This record gives sequence, C-alpha cells and structure tokens, in this order.
Amino acid sequence: MVAGFQPPPYPFDRIDGLRQVAASLPGGSVDLSIGNPSDPVPEVVAAALADSDPARTYPPSIGSADLRRAVADWADRSLGVGLDPAAIGACIGTKELVTGLPHLLRLRDPKRDTILYPAVSYPSYAMGAELAGCRAVAVPLDAQWCLDLSAIDESDAARALALWVNTPGNPAGGLDDLEAASLWGRSHGVTVLSDECYAEFTWQGSPRSVLRHGSDGVLAVHSLSKRSNLAGLRVGYYAGDPDLVTYLQEVRKHQGFMVPGPAQTAAVAALSDQDHVDMQRDRYRRRLESLVEVMAAVGVDVPMPGGGFYLWVSVPGGDAWGFARRLADEVGMVVSPGEFFGDAGSDHVRLAAVAGDERIGLLRDRVGI
Repeated sequence: MVAGFQPPPYPFDRIDGLRQVAASLPGGSVDLSIGNPSDPVPEVVAAALADSDPARTYPPSIGSADLRRAVADWADRSLGVGLDPAAIGACIGTKELVTGLPHLLRLRDPKRDTILYPAVSYPSYAMGAELAGCRAVAVPLDAQWCLDLSAIDESDAARALALWVNTPGNPAGGLDDLEAASLWGRSHGVTVLSDECYAEFTWQGSPRSVLRHGSDGVLAVHSLSKRSNLAGLRVGYYAGDPDLVTYLQEVRKHQGFMVPGPAQTAAVAALSDQDHVDMQRDRYRRRLESLVEVMAAVGVDVPMPGGGFYLWVSVPGGDAWGFARRLADEVGMVVSPGEFFGDAGSDHVRLAAVAGDERIGLLRDRVGI
C-alpha cells in the first residue's frame, strides 16, 4: 500500500444516507446541503452561449481582454473598486484556484510553509494547504463568526504564506473587517487571500472587498457560480497585487488552465447585466427568511446571516448529526453537519437556501406553517 497522501472521504458524500431517508417522504427530499444553484440561467447568458465561434480556438489563459474589462467595469459598479484589467486573471471556477494557490505560493516562497484560514469555513482552504504539503492552521473566530486576528500566534504568522478571509462567510455569514485583515497581512509580510464569492449577497451594508483598502499584498477571488446561477459554467476571476497576479497568470499558462472560450463570452454577458443578480438577491433573501420560519416551527431560533445564502443553525444539545437525521426523517430536509466546516462548527448545521420556492413551500407545509 502507498504510504503517501490518502484523500479523506468527501464531506458531502457522507450524507447520502440522510438523502435516502429524506427521499422516502411523500414529495421527496428538499436538499439544502450544498450551495448548488437551482434557478434559471440568465437569458443574456443563454443567448451568448448560442455563439459557437469562441469554441474554435484556444482561449486566453489569463482571460480575454473583453472578460477582464467586464470584470473591471463590474468591480467599479458593484464594489466601488477601480481595477486595471492587466491585474485581473481568469480561473476555472474558484475551487481549483482556492485549492491550487498554496502550492503556487509555496513554489514562489519555499521558506514559508503555513496557510492560515478561518476555523469555521469552506473546507477547501485547509485541503489546498494539505495538497501543497503545507501546514493548515485554523484562526479562531469571534462571537460574530469573524476572524480574530489577535489570536494568530506570531510563530505561525512568521511561517505563513497566506491568510484566507471569506466575506460574507461560508457557512456562518460573518462579515470580516477586511481593512484590518489587509493591514495585518502587510505588517506580517503575509499575502491576504480574500474569497468574496458571496459579496453581492451582503445583507448588512454594501458589498465589501479587500481591494477597497489597496492592492498591495492582497488577492480577491470572485465567481459567477452564485451571483448568476452558473456553477456549471466554471468561471471565476482574481485580482489584486499586480506582481502576484502576473505570477499567477504566467504559471497558469504553463499549467494549461483555460476557461473555455464560450464560457468567457457568456461571462462577459453575465457581468454586464445586473438585473438578474438583483432578482437572485431577492430570491435568496426571501428564502432565507422563509427557512428561519421553518426552523422556528421545529423549535430552533436562527438569526439571519450578515451575508450569503446559508443559515448557520446552533443545534439544541449540540448533536449536529442527530439533528440532521431528525430533519431528514421528519421534514425531508437534507442539511450539512457543521463539522464539515471545521471542528469548531460541530454543534451546528448549515442550510443552503438554494431550493426553489415550491420546494421550500413543501417544507413549510410539512411543519404546518
């Protein structure tokens, strides 16, 4: 047997049993376990995908000029950030970038070996560190589920290649102080990687970006998967520190990473239209509020998140798996146990407000509201 790295079970495969239980109810299961969009692809995107010409030739690995300009225009409108298109790169969705960045950063600076990430967060931050042979060090969160920068040990900071921040946060919807994070990174010589894929679903205040506080030493990561219901198209983009962006652009050319040409064309259309995003915001806000009522009907009070489309539910008695089984058995709802997002979340479950209104209406009927 090979003694090297052995992949752990994929978290969301571990709840297949819950899915089977929930599916046995009349009307079937309502799967809220994964942030998998179910709403229509925007018409402007569907129209752009009908053009076959961009499929003919190799697409630019860094992103077409039109795509990078569309990202810059969108960032100006939506985030209040002025970007040079030259300091923007395309990626094949953001998960491949999230898991690949530690490896590329370590190649760039082999003297450091540590990735800092939120203690309750998207599991790919820690997995990316592990795949790169790095130390994955969890940073504690405060009572609002925001990073506690003061809790980072100086010895870990001295070894850190990067600090991940995620605002709005997955799974808890926290809103980090991105200015404080950028200042911490610069003072410690640590690159701040800011996952901002849910920025347009910020409920408390306006969308936030680390780039509002300067580009030196930071990289912002965005995606079309959630804002435009295009998870299957696999289009993401990154922007920030010009030296780091140039490094990533050049290395990724050698790796052969390219967003397919038709997807780049469709992304330009998606970024150029805000109406569909506003409609999606309304859908997610309405569904979150509805799911808060569903949880109240089963005896659990849940606060609305500061952003994102997840509910982070503190489980009575702390038995997350037991509560998840109860929801599957009694309500037909499939949720994710909080341990998927870190040991510090093991007494919570996460609900993704991605099911259509009719399916969430079925949950409401089942709990009698």
